[in-house]
Amino acid sequence: MVQIAQDLGYRVEERSIARAELYLADEVFLTGTAAELVPVREVDDHPLGEPGEITRVIQAKFEDALHGRVEEYLEWLDFVEMPAEVDSPSRVSS
Repeated sequence: MVQIAQDLGYRVEERSIARAELYLADEVFLTGTAAELVPVREVDDHPLGEPGEITRVIQAKFEDALHGRVEEYLEWLDFVEMPAEVDSPSRVSS
């Protein structure tokens, strides 16, 4: 997500943050292998609201990259050949 955010023109800074910074943030999202990109709507029962514009833009670009719709990220993907489906003979009831 860092590369995508930078490519979209966002300044990215990686550092430890205090919990209070999350409460004051306009937008918060988490990324990971399984979750991909997930907006955070609440921290310690403190509502953050709906996903914002930055979250939606980065999430959309990531989805496009994930599905091979963005040329610049094709090198991130490993394409797998799928065998052609074999037509099964139709069953006829007598």
